Amino acid sequence: MRLDKFLSLSGERSRSEAGKLIRSGAVRVDGQVVLRPETQVSETAQVTLGGQVIGDSSSQYYMLHKPAGVLTAARDSRAATVMDLVPENLRKRKVLPVGRLDKDTTGLLLMTNDGALAHFLLSPNRHVWKQYRATVTGQLTAADVQAFAGGLQLSDFEAKPAKLTVLTSAPDQSTALVEVREGKFHQVKRMFAATGHEVIALHRAAFGPLTLPEDLPVGQCRPLTPDEVESLRQSVQTRREDGE
Repeated sequence: MRLDKFLSLSGERSRSEAGKLIRSGAVRVDGQVVLRPETQVSETAQVTLGGQVIGDSSSQYYMLHKPAGVLTAARDSRAATVMDLVPENLRKRKVLPVGRLDKDTTGLLLMTNDGALAHFLLSPNRHVWKQYRATVTGQLTAADVQAFAGGLQLSDFEAKPAKLTVLTSAPDQSTALVEVREGKFHQVKRMFAATGHEVIALHRAAFGPLTLPEDLPVGQCRPLTPDEVESLRQSVQTRREDGE
């Protein structure tokens, strides 16, 4: 494989950017500086950039800070999608959203081409919790907390028990944290509607063991660290071992 292609596979840099880095002398192959982007590298070669080993990983794992007004979809002819926010190289490697966030919902969106892990993370039987911060109309009370904890019957399915933590409560508007283990269409909004509240704003703060970093700008994505990927795998494996 060409060296510039190898460096671009992770999606962190384009092929042209990889070529510039190679020509600048920042890339070594098996300890030797290589200046030609077309240099062929073997599967066993160790490639480093600025002293850091670059791996040729077939599976990619990213988190995106989704802004409002963007669809969680692979493509749409009439509106912007989250795929418009990720590097072209990731799109070529079929990195796709794990689940979906509504168009006006913001926050943490996982993206990967690891289909097996994505499937397990989305399965309600795996009990992978998602946490949202919600601003709603009306005053949230202990009765709402109990209703969420008991599960809510919606028009087409029964939402599993969820955790509602009231942060602020006033007659006209309240805020709360909501933790659910499902991700059905408009689920959190419909759960609030079932208890007499309209969602004004909704933001996903966490997905399983991952929390959206405060320093990740809106509309930007970053690769997960190896520890973060492992924590996701462990969150799924633990549930599987429990027989869930």
